[in-house]
Amino acid sequence: MITLNKKSLIRWKIYIDRARMYVGYIQFLMIGFVFLESYKETNWGRLVFENLSYSIPVLFGLFIVLHLVLGRVDTLLGLREEEMRNAATSNPVMRELLAKVNELSKEVKELNKKLSEDNTTS
Repeated sequence: MITLNKKSLIRWKIYIDRARMYVGYIQFLMIGFVFLESYKETNWGRLVFENLSYSIPVLFGLFIVLHLVLGRVDTLLGLREEEMRNAATSNPVMRELLAKVNELSKEVKELNKKLSEDNTTS
């Protein structure tokens, strides 16, 4: 039986988000096809549609290369890192962990300071 609680709802949301990502790829391909269809009556469009056995692999390759380039630009601009930083700061669990790490860091500094004072007085 499927239990309906907060944890399972969040898991389902994650599944939906992952699926939405894959649907986005399909939508991108469909938009590309619609774009090509709009140019079907042009010389370029006729070239593509008359040679589908060559055009499909080339267009698929361009699709992959375009995604890799966009991903690389995203990485170079640091957009993903900033997005993750924003998500982490709005996440109460991460804020709690960060507060604990800061507290532990402060305690370690105090212990090191005491140890260095004890070593200088010995």
